[in-house]
Amino acid sequence: MDTIKEASQLMEMNLANEAIILIQEALDKATDHEKKTYAAFFMEWGFLDEARSILEPLNDMSHDSHVILMLAEIYTEQQEDAMAIELLLLIDSEDDAYLPALVQLADLYEQEGLFEVAEQKLLEAKRIAPQEEVIDFALGELYYSVGEYNRAILYYEKMTTDMLDVSISERLAHCFTAIGKYEVAFNYFKSIKEPNFFTLFSYGLTAFQLERDDVTIHVLEKLLKQDPYYHSAYPLLAEAYERQGLINEAYNTVKQGLEYDEFNKELYYYLGILSQKLNRIAESEAMFQEAIALDPDYKEAILSLIALWKDVGRTESIIGLIEDVKKTGSVDALYEWELGRAYLEIDERKQALNAYKQAYTNLQDDPDFLKEYGTLLNEEGMQQEALNTFRAYLNIISDDYDVAAFVERIEERD
Repeated sequence: MDTIKEASQLMEMNLANEAIILIQEALDKATDHEKKTYAAFFMEWGFLDEARSILEPLNDMSHDSHVILMLAEIYTEQQEDAMAIELLLLIDSEDDAYLPALVQLADLYEQEGLFEVAEQKLLEAKRIAPQEEVIDFALGELYYSVGEYNRAILYYEKMTTDMLDVSISERLAHCFTAIGKYEVAFNYFKSIKEPNFFTLFSYGLTAFQLERDDVTIHVLEKLLKQDPYYHSAYPLLAEAYERQGLINEAYNTVKQGLEYDEFNKELYYYLGILSQKLNRIAESEAMFQEAIALDPDYKEAILSLIALWKDVGRTESIIGLIEDVKKTGSVDALYEWELGRAYLEIDERKQALNAYKQAYTNLQDDPDFLKEYGTLLNEEGMQQEALNTFRAYLNIISDDYDVAAFVERIEERD
C-alpha cells in the first residue's frame, strides 16, 4: 500500500506526527482489511493507542478473530490483562486463530500466577500442533519460570533454533546446572557465543563445581573486567585461586571485591582467613572484627577470631568478645563452650562450670564436649554428674579405654 510505504518513510525520517496524520486521513475510505494493516503498522512502531482506536470499532462490528488477537496484544502491553483474557476466550476452537489465542492466554495466565491454567492451555496447543516449536518454547519457559527444570529440558531440547532473542543453549545450561548435571551444563555454556553477566557467572560456578579452576578463573576474570560490581563473583574467583595454591591472587581478589562492596561481611571474613594463611595476623584479626561489626552474630567470624586469639594467648579478649556477643541477644552453645574454656585458662572454674552447663543442652551429642565437661565435673568433685556425662560419651565413643576404665573404677567403688 502506498500509504503504508509513505508513512514508513516518514517514520524513518523521525516525522512521526506526519505519518500518523497521513494514516488517519486514509482511514475514512479504508476497507476493513486496510484498517487492520494500518493498525498493525501503528503496533509495529509502538503507537498502541492509535492502533487501539482503529481495532476496537472493528471488533465491535465483526468480532474478527485476528482483530481480537491484535487487540489482546495491545491490552496486554497496556497492562489490561483481564480485558485481553476476556477477548481471547471468545475465539472458537474451530477458528484458525485458536492456536495463537491459546499461547497468548497461557502467557497472560502465567503473568497472573495461574501456572496450572497456563500449562493446560499450552498442552492443549501442543496437542493441536505437536510440531510447532513456539509451543515447545512456551512450555519450556513456563516450566523454567517455576523451577521445574527437568520438564523444561524436555521441551527446550526439541528446539532447533533460538527464539525471541532467547538462547536455548543458555536456558539448557541453566537447567542442567540447577539439577546438578554440571558436565552437561558445562558443554552448553561453552557453546554460548555472547553470554550475559548472569550466564558468565553461572558458567564460572559450574566450572568451579567440576573443579575446572582454570575455566572458573578465566570466565570470572572476564566477568569482573566487564562488571566489577558483580559482587558474587569475587569469593568464587578467590576460592578458585586458593584451590590452585595462589593465595596472594585470592587475597588480592577479595581486596578488590571490598572496593566495590564495602559492607560485605563474607568478604571481610574471607580476607581474614586469607590474611591468616599469609601470616598477616594483625590484618586477619582486623578483618574478622570488621565482619563481626557488620553482623554481631556472624558465627564463623566469631569462632575464627576466638581461634586466632587462642593461638596468641589472648584469653581475656575471648571472654570480652563472647560476653559482648551475648549482650546483643545472640545465643549459641559453641560460644558457651569457648567461654567455659577461656574461664578455665584463667582458673575461673565456677564461671567455667556455669558456661559448660549452659552449653550442655545443645552439645550433649558432641563427644569432645562431653569428655571435657565430664573431666571438669570430676575435677570439681561432682562425681555422679561426671559419671553420667562419661557414660553418655562412651555411648558415642565406645573404644576410649581410659574413660571406660575410669567409669569402671568409680562404679566398682560405689
